[in-house]
Amino acid sequence: MSTYSPRGELRIGLIGAGWVTQHHLTAWRALAGRARVVAIADPDRAKAQDRAAAFGIAHVYEDAAAMLAAGGLDAVDIAAPRAAHADLVRQVSATGLPMICQKPLAPTLAEAQALVAEVAGRSRLMVHENWRFRAYYRDAAHWLKSGRIGRVKAARLVLATSGTVPDAEGRYPALERQPFMRTETRMLVAEVLIHHLDTLRMLLGPLVVSAAVLSRTCPALAGEDGAVIQLESAGGAGIQLFASFAVHGAPPSQADWLEIIGETGTLRLDGATLSCMGHAPETRHYDLAETYQGSYTATLAHFLDALASGAPFETAPEDNLETLRLVEDCYRLSGWDAGETA
Repeated sequence: MSTYSPRGELRIGLIGAGWVTQHHLTAWRALAGRARVVAIADPDRAKAQDRAAAFGIAHVYEDAAAMLAAGGLDAVDIAAPRAAHADLVRQVSATGLPMICQKPLAPTLAEAQALVAEVAGRSRLMVHENWRFRAYYRDAAHWLKSGRIGRVKAARLVLATSGTVPDAEGRYPALERQPFMRTETRMLVAEVLIHHLDTLRMLLGPLVVSAAVLSRTCPALAGEDGAVIQLESAGGAGIQLFASFAVHGAPPSQADWLEIIGETGTLRLDGATLSCMGHAPETRHYDLAETYQGSYTATLAHFLDALASGAPFETAPEDNLETLRLVEDCYRLSGWDAGETA
């Protein structure tokens, strides 16, 4: 791995110009003075040009290889579709440039394991897993580590939306927002709950999936839009993750509900409110939109901090493989890939 010594404002190359990149670029703009996106690459040149115009990006490419060959970069941000992640990570690793890659590194655990082994030692790699960087989850983690609720005995996390329930015009809100979800045979767990599984790992430590039931309600989907997942922590706590995008009467937007029960207190997140009940009660309120965008900024700030200090990335590839292992176990235990669930 080449020695990396950042100096001044880092020059970032962004690969991808899709929906999520608006949040990446807003975050990079918030980090002005530390880093600046100077190039963007996407096969859809019109999209790349739109992003370049909106965020003042000097160079536009239709191909990541061309952007990398042009040089002039200090680091790379990969925010392309997940099917392309592995190939793009290989391309960037060949240059020795440090990179941050949107989750997941590859579509399956086996592919991700092979990729991590292949590129190890070539360049620094961080997985962009921003959910755990949301302000309320960072505060929750601090409360847990400081012993505010004692030893954790049980936890449950609920995500209930009407994203795949047709609206008055027959449209599905979640699929209007992110159309690619329609064709993903692994949808809810691999695309959405991967965040929640990762965050539960951050909060509660190593986890094991003991059971999973996946289901599909929306006929417009190739993959699942419902999941009930049972997990166990290394400390013996039982944890349930319940999620559905097909809940009639629920809002189409996503908001997490989390309850962690400890021996001396309870921690509860209800959308924008985080509370601690017990001997040291406290309640905090958050702006959801601000917290959502702030998680991208916090993720990229951590990337820059670790590059500058040489410290390990919190979401290093090895850590992310543990989250992918949970995702894989959900599909394996449910029999989803074998077509046993519908």
